[in-house]
Amino acid sequence: MSTFSAPGTDAPSAQVPDYPMTRAARCPFDPPPALHTLQDQAPISRVRLWDGSTPWLVTRYDDVRALLADPRISSESNLPHYPHLSPAQKERRRQSRTFINMDDPEHARLRRMVTATFSIRQVEALRPAIQKIVDGLIDTMLAGPKPVDLVQAFALPVPSLVICELLGVPYADHDFFQANSKILIKRTSTVEQAWVATQKLLEYLDRQIGVKLAHPADDVLSTLAERVRAGELSRREAAGMGMLLLTAGHETTANMIALGTLALLQNPDQLDRLRESDDPKTVASAVEELLRYLSIVHSGRRRVALADIEVGGVTIRTGEGVVLANDVANRDPDAFPAPDQLDIDRNPRHHVAFGFGVHQCLGQPLARVELQVVYSTLYRRIPTLKLAMDLDEIPFKHDGNVYGVYELPVTW
Repeated sequence: MSTFSAPGTDAPSAQVPDYPMTRAARCPFDPPPALHTLQDQAPISRVRLWDGSTPWLVTRYDDVRALLADPRISSESNLPHYPHLSPAQKERRRQSRTFINMDDPEHARLRRMVTATFSIRQVEALRPAIQKIVDGLIDTMLAGPKPVDLVQAFALPVPSLVICELLGVPYADHDFFQANSKILIKRTSTVEQAWVATQKLLEYLDRQIGVKLAHPADDVLSTLAERVRAGELSRREAAGMGMLLLTAGHETTANMIALGTLALLQNPDQLDRLRESDDPKTVASAVEELLRYLSIVHSGRRRVALADIEVGGVTIRTGEGVVLANDVANRDPDAFPAPDQLDIDRNPRHHVAFGFGVHQCLGQPLARVELQVVYSTLYRRIPTLKLAMDLDEIPFKHDGNVYGVYELPVTW
């Protein structure tokens, strides 16, 4: 902890708080109380990261959204003062930069190679297949013993099966890629652990690209392999893109399924409203509200200023790191009335859970459809679903880049 000068002053005025911050034990769904205090009293202020650096933290919705759309804010993770989330993430990005950590035009060129697969039209065509996967997993749960861990029995398999089918990766390998993905998204992982996990995943995806070069199919890895054949990508770049899509494609949605279910169980009036409605608009609204309310990417979007930028009465100087706190921005009362209340009829489509601007989440159409199918099916088919342990016994992922629960024992 050290002192810093507040915007517009020369004298030290406050201690720089560590970031990420700690949630209140009794409010596991809410952003840390200290974030709300900053949003109210010092919405753009310095924080201290794991490496001692002190980037700007931006907490108000309007400022976060404006900066996410500002071309003067860079996603380039190899720039000096880029505010890396952890040693593990820094090592991963040193080994394998992908388009999410590049600026245009290179970002746009690479992203376009896989955009079509995640278009709304293409994803909607997958809805029947996703419904079949969801129903099959529920059938298996209902036929098995109780209680059951919803994470392992349902929340992880749903998006893993879907992304494996899309990419053309054997689902039989899911234990391997899930185990290594967990290492990469834990803030407590060491640099050595991150290096090993990254190498394993890159080598695995490189082998898969090799298979697709020899035997192309109708999947994303075959599309990337064709780009390799055409000289537009190296195999290393193709493997890196495949690793990004594979890890992001199951980790985020799996956490939303489990954590969203837990949030609904803690808000039974909202769960009843969702279960009893047969209106697809209500289901879609519930998905958006849970995305806003939970904001599982809970350690901010990381950027570097390419020019001096005036925002919220503060000047962010060229080269300074910036952390855009989308979780507390989604709880900004100026953007969302009664923001700490879960209200599935709110339909807050303007939330920033998926980011905003050119770097907003590529897979958001797929995540939306998966969550719509899950939330409209699970609670109807198991109407008496309930926790099999007390809330304060559930292990939350406070140490992860993506928030969620490590396990969720349920019964019915």
